[in-house]
Amino acid sequence: MITQSNQRVAVFIDTQNMYHSAKHIHTARLAFGKVVEAITAGSTIVRVIAYVAKSKTGEESAFFEALTEAGIELRVKDVQEFSSGEKKADWDVGMAIDAVKLAPKCDAVVLMTGDGDFVPLVEYLQEHGIYVEAAAFAESTNATLKETVDKFFDLSTQGKEFLMRTKSVSPTTKSKLPHVRITY
Repeated sequence: MITQSNQRVAVFIDTQNMYHSAKHIHTARLAFGKVVEAITAGSTIVRVIAYVAKSKTGEESAFFEALTEAGIELRVKDVQEFSSGEKKADWDVGMAIDAVKLAPKCDAVVLMTGDGDFVPLVEYLQEHGIYVEAAAFAESTNATLKETVDKFFDLSTQGKEFLMRTKSVSPTTKSKLPHVRITY
């Protein structure tokens, strides 16, 4: 959680990483909007961006709608399907580029991911005076990422209230993050 109030904060959500970690570690869904609200409390939000993959069937449309209703901007990429049957929709480069582009407008960045591929991004942002936090599940978070960020928020221990264990609950909150001012 951002410790200094009135900081300008951008949040970047590795949605696939977070969704699958919650599902496999806790057999639950993550209330993305509530996590964002908790980790940015008292701060000015510059942007909250979730990086998502769209399938050919569009089965995730309700999930995307719930993210949007929670005040989260979406970056959407089609899932690539290879002849081998493998599917991929990697957003790491896009997420890193957006973080670098928005860094001059931020005092702090929160990366919602456990992916160690973001360590060079963390180091770059820190070298440019940006405070960097990661919010993820410790069990699936790269050890170097946890060591490199200024603060690690463990959703498995500190964020259990953000886990939804029933399928009847929507995948994110319906709130519009009322306590923060979003600037663009």
